[in-house]
Amino acid sequence: MVAAADAQNYAQKLGITHDMVVQELGWDEDTDDALRAEIEETIGSELLDEDTDEVVDVVLLWWRDGDGDLVDELLNVITPLAEEGVVWVLTPKTGQDGHVDPSEIAESATPAGLTSTTPVSLGAWTGTKLTQPKTPSKQR
Repeated sequence: MVAAADAQNYAQKLGITHDMVVQELGWDEDTDDALRAEIEETIGSELLDEDTDEVVDVVLLWWRDGDGDLVDELLNVITPLAEEGVVWVLTPKTGQDGHVDPSEIAESATPAGLTSTTPVSLGAWTGTKLTQPKTPSKQR
């Protein structure tokens, strides 16, 4: 079953596992609905939208060139994150309309107190993982 294998593959690439709480921001008609459905299948529930009051493990931020100020958006999206939660910035692949260069994502992450990692391929999208610094009490 190809869809199930893809679901595990995308979820695995994103570090998403069953029962995680995942918030989705920036959805539009161009987002990858198959990727979204596969993540929902993996976590066993629907993705939460911007109106949630829950603490989340992962924020999926669909971001395109022209969507606004990424620094401001990142400052907003870290509010509901759990201490060890992560943000995935998903942008169209290089050469596609709306593509945002990974270096721009990394530069935008710093003022929000986040650190970027190497981008991963997710179909027609590229995902860049942004992590929060470890709190001193966690560094042992």
